[in-house]
Amino acid sequence: MAMLHLMARAAPLVGGKVRAVTVDHRLRPEAADEARFVAGICAALGVPHDTLVWDHGVIAGNLMDQASRARYGLIADWAKQNGIGHVALAHTATDQAETFLMGLARQSGLDGLSGMRPQFAHQDVIFFRPFLMQSRMDLRRYLTRNAMSWVDDPTNENDDYTRVKARRILQALAPLGITSDGIARSVQHLARAQNVVQNATTEAALRVASEEVGALRLDGAAFGQLAPELQRKVLVQSLLWLSAAPYAPRALAIEKMLGAIAQTKETTLAGCRLRHHGTTFILAREPAAVGGGVGVGQIWDRRWVVSGPRIDGAEVRALGHEGLLACKNWRDLGLPREALHVTPAVWQADQLIAAPLANPTEGWSARVSQSFKEFILSH
Repeated sequence: MAMLHLMARAAPLVGGKVRAVTVDHRLRPEAADEARFVAGICAALGVPHDTLVWDHGVIAGNLMDQASRARYGLIADWAKQNGIGHVALAHTATDQAETFLMGLARQSGLDGLSGMRPQFAHQDVIFFRPFLMQSRMDLRRYLTRNAMSWVDDPTNENDDYTRVKARRILQALAPLGITSDGIARSVQHLARAQNVVQNATTEAALRVASEEVGALRLDGAAFGQLAPELQRKVLVQSLLWLSAAPYAPRALAIEKMLGAIAQTKETTLAGCRLRHHGTTFILAREPAAVGGGVGVGQIWDRRWVVSGPRIDGAEVRALGHEGLLACKNWRDLGLPREALHVTPAVWQADQLIAAPLANPTEGWSARVSQSFKEFILSH
């Protein structure tokens, strides 16, 4: 609410426009009334407002995580539909401190302790957080001084949520002089160090890894010469690109895969398979983990797009062992078998129509939505 008022005041001074959005997650019956309350405030400020609804079924797993991902997806779609390139989020220094404490609880490394980023891109929309160095109390005082009302989310008092537990711990740490403002400044210092490490990771990844038909071939000797932390980060970035997963595997699982690399053993992690080829090793999707069939032109396995003629009943699935056998000259391509097995192919029932990467055919193409280089440079 404080951000809404401040943005509405600031926008005319810089020739900008503000549009507001509320997401009703349909998790609390009061949420619809709260959205209408916000809409009324926006109307009084002359700010256009929209309410988005998360239509979900039974939610399994981490509720807060799924709600967060759904929220960002809905807002990004809304922004693009309305020609909006930048979305402001009102996370504060208090939120940053809570995030840091949650990272400590997970025994996180530098990435997990560097807090929320001041700016990031999601679905080609720039999200930014202008209040990461202001506390929640700062913004409440602003609202109180200006006689502005707000609504408190009751889930902020629910101790079932990890973030609320972190909030309680933060209050308990205050007598020691450990405050949200102080933690936010420390997080800022850690974020600067993280940027240095990230730049080194980018350089190392582009030097030791090369993309081959949606898989990665890493130079074993060059990888072995990297500092242990760079090895870990290059491996994490590789797995994230291959799996299109929102989060990295846990640290212990990464350590086990690094051990398998050092011992030249085959292993799997995060839906990806590691196999050694002489002085190199291949990271590719695990056959059992690839996505199911989709229509031609749709996203397959969360990152592939196949283009070609319209054929009734055709769908995109993994090429697989049988499909590769039908591609008589695939060995001439010099590409690893395990990588080709998990490339997209066009099938009509059990008949192979096209294998754009294992058997290039005029009229058919397949590409990953973001190359490894683009991915590394954007992270």
